[in-house]
Amino acid sequence: MTGKLSTTRNFCVVSHINHGKTTLTDRFLESCGVDAGGKLKERLLDSNPIEQEKGITIKLAPVSLTYHLGAEIYNLNLIDTPGHVDFSYEVSRSLAACEGALLLVDATQGIQAQTLATAQKALVQGLKLIPVVNKIDLDNARIDQTSQELQDVFGFNAAEIVAVSAKTGQNLVQLIKAVIDRLPSPQGDPEKPLKALVFNSFYHPHLGVIAAVRLVDGRLNLKDKLLLFAAGKIFSPQQIGFFIPAMKPTVTLTAGQVGYIATGLKDIYLCRVGDTVTGYPAAPDFKPLPGYQEPQPMVFMDIFPHDNSDFVKLKSALEKLSLVDASLKLAPTASPLLGSGFQIGFQGLLHADITKERLEREFDLSLLFTNPAITYKVVLKKDRQEVEILNPADLPDPSLIDTVKEPFVKITIFTPSQYLGHVTLLTQTRRGVLIDQNHFGSLVKLSYHLPLAELIKNFFSQLKSTSSGYASLDWQFLDYRPADIVKLTTLISGQEIKPLALLLPRDQAQTQAQALAKKLKSVIPRHQFEVPIQVALGGKILARETVKAVRKDVTAKLYGGDQTRKDKLLSKQKKGKKKLKRLGRVELPQEAFLAALDTH
Repeated sequence: MTGKLSTTRNFCVVSHINHGKTTLTDRFLESCGVDAGGKLKERLLDSNPIEQEKGITIKLAPVSLTYHLGAEIYNLNLIDTPGHVDFSYEVSRSLAACEGALLLVDATQGIQAQTLATAQKALVQGLKLIPVVNKIDLDNARIDQTSQELQDVFGFNAAEIVAVSAKTGQNLVQLIKAVIDRLPSPQGDPEKPLKALVFNSFYHPHLGVIAAVRLVDGRLNLKDKLLLFAAGKIFSPQQIGFFIPAMKPTVTLTAGQVGYIATGLKDIYLCRVGDTVTGYPAAPDFKPLPGYQEPQPMVFMDIFPHDNSDFVKLKSALEKLSLVDASLKLAPTASPLLGSGFQIGFQGLLHADITKERLEREFDLSLLFTNPAITYKVVLKKDRQEVEILNPADLPDPSLIDTVKEPFVKITIFTPSQYLGHVTLLTQTRRGVLIDQNHFGSLVKLSYHLPLAELIKNFFSQLKSTSSGYASLDWQFLDYRPADIVKLTTLISGQEIKPLALLLPRDQAQTQAQALAKKLKSVIPRHQFEVPIQVALGGKILARETVKAVRKDVTAKLYGGDQTRKDKLLSKQKKGKKKLKRLGRVELPQEAFLAALDTH
């Protein structure tokens, strides 16, 4: 790799899931002579089997390429970024490492909400965009219509748009030349103090935590002593180099280049995405690169092994998984019904699904996941103290509460205009507040403020259903807002079952109480005595169902005789059932507990 800034291009690909981003990356690698030992496989940068099967990118992967054009050799640093909204922070850091981006749109699907949202982030950061229409080889490709959408939404000229087929490589050379001709070279001063952005990190069994970095200023040598500024961690690099895409060691990295630092650290939580690497000691007036954030989980789930004897195996699996995924938040938990497990915080529902699948497939575990939950903030009357509540059972007495706040998100929906009415109705029933509405030809962009609790209740599935699969969704966290949130408690045979408590808006309490009572009635097995099920709000019972007792025919052994003999046996049975009702124990199986939680 040459150190010349003028022949270096740092860029990424912005696209929606399944629009062909990783396939296009494969073609770039082929064109630049990367053959992976003569056996170039499809989706080379997606190292995880789940990524390859689902057609999504979970963790971003950079690669440094060389391309000969005329007498010049160009360094093309391509960063393959996640395409799902759950990984939006990683996308933002990859954008910060680049000067340009390819705006990739599927010719059969058109512009999607996530593409639009990420492209706007790129424009805010000052990146130069190259519009690209992909999958032009397909019979149902709408090339002209998709090109017109790009012009209507982003204001591109028709001449700027490059039409390609990532699958066949059609017009790929034209696209590479556009990258070289249109995208700016990186700015930076090799003589300034070292300033490098960490845009990814992962764990290597021999070299410790590997930090993928973009050098903004300065030089990096193997003998330098370095500092992770936000973490305050000092370390000496074990190795530095480039991704080609395998790690290739070198002796020096300079401003404008993209590469890696083998930190030797054993804790990935010390090397956060977005942190700034500089020399140690840092200058007193040193200012880190902007945009760093601690990853904040948005959705929580409790996870338990089907067999409690697998708890140690689950703990070991989570520890290994957290080495490559620093965004996971882990805490031990226990349930009287499900045993010992862990409470895990995820970036979103896809993040949770991927983690669950990895645990089951890579570590051969059979697991139970509870429904997704979110964190509420409760302001107490005394001293205006604010506490976070995740478990409904932890909600303080209503007399002590001043305000309950729930998390809100901003959602952006892109939908064809013929589905506008259906989409609007869905968002209104989910407590959404319309913020903005814009028309781009036959497409409509809607912006809503929506409670996060509504988003995680199958909102995306219902959006796809109501729009025949054409609407797309992007979301980002906004803030916590006051809401009239109440707690429903469940009583079985007069005893409160804390794991079945629910937090929800007051106007949904009656409906959810009835649904929960009916669900419990359908899954609780019959006993030799009646089992009353009550769902209450405070001291008021909102719903009641009864599981009828199993009745034994105690008169079956009688034949003939006086009626008083039958009455005596039936009376004795009645007294026994009355005693059982008072003293009997209701057994609630795991399956009943999990089924009862699914009331939405």
